[in-house]
Amino acid sequence: MKLLYITNGICGSGGLERVLATKTFWFAEKMDYLVHILAVNEEPDEIPFFEFSSKVNRRNLPLSGNVLEYLRRYKAGLKKAVSEIKPDVIIVCDDGLKGFYVPKILNTKIPIIYERHASVNISTQEDVKSQIVKKIKHFLMQRRVKDFTKFVVLTKGNLKEWGSADNLCVIPNPLSFFPAGISRLDQKKVIAVGSQGFNKGTDLLLQIWQQVEAEFPHWSLEIYGKPHPENIFEKQAKELQLKNVYFYPATSSILEKYLESSVFVLTSRSEGFGMVLIEAMSCGLPVVSFDCPHGPADIITDGEDGFLIGQGDLNLFADKLTLLMVNKTLRESFGNLGHETSKKYYTSKIMPNWDSLINEILN
Repeated sequence: MKLLYITNGICGSGGLERVLATKTFWFAEKMDYLVHILAVNEEPDEIPFFEFSSKVNRRNLPLSGNVLEYLRRYKAGLKKAVSEIKPDVIIVCDDGLKGFYVPKILNTKIPIIYERHASVNISTQEDVKSQIVKKIKHFLMQRRVKDFTKFVVLTKGNLKEWGSADNLCVIPNPLSFFPAGISRLDQKKVIAVGSQGFNKGTDLLLQIWQQVEAEFPHWSLEIYGKPHPENIFEKQAKELQLKNVYFYPATSSILEKYLESSVFVLTSRSEGFGMVLIEAMSCGLPVVSFDCPHGPADIITDGEDGFLIGQGDLNLFADKLTLLMVNKTLRESFGNLGHETSKKYYTSKIMPNWDSLINEILN
């Protein structure tokens, strides 16, 4: 079985790249698929942040120039790659508008699956014009959903964003690691993982921590992820006079950081899934998360393995975080149940769904 992934890139440190590394490893190493990845402006010798199977074949799609030239090269590059690789199935993993036109561009009988990793509700600090452009893009995307053989989203909540097409289906992301043990939950550390930015709610997290820090001077908040290019959140932390907030770049050793922590927090304004939630839960961490679109509500059972907080309710978030910080027994109860919850996302349970889907569309 020959599989071609079309994506923007695999070398970054985000959740998408981690998921692709996990899934393509399973396809290549466990299911004996011949896996090819066509990535934009990434040479095959460029080293990815996450480790990919050596059996995965990488191919560069060089794009440059103005919009028309960029699209011309994209169209030609896609056709050339498909002609030479001759895949049995194509999977498009591109949250941008151009990915939705792959079936039109290729005009092929080869089955094409679209794999969505972001909510259309992704939040940015935009002016009115940009918001209108975003709505137009979503409208155009919705019109192209039917062009794919299957359109895969990560949560039931994401289904609501794409209408009632009969090719929609849900397959969650698989866990990328399986810790041998879980956190002892005795370290006075709260951890957040994700790129620093408006959509990830880093500004909200710092405001929440301002309510907590004075009462818990011996606890620290550690934030791991790609930093903001202008370091605006370090500046915000200083303006709020926060003393125990620490910013770290993304690390491939994030498993160790989870295990050294006692509570996980997610303050995103939107998510495609919430990969970091199931990672933290697999390490036995209790979690506190905004009920943003989409993902947290599909993963967390409020009051059992974590707390789901109404979007933007900073006071309640701080209250629930405080409750976990003062009560180790509650942390352990949530953490143990969360660890069990995370087992639903083991690769051994998720990847057979992909294998079944691919065989279904081929037969």
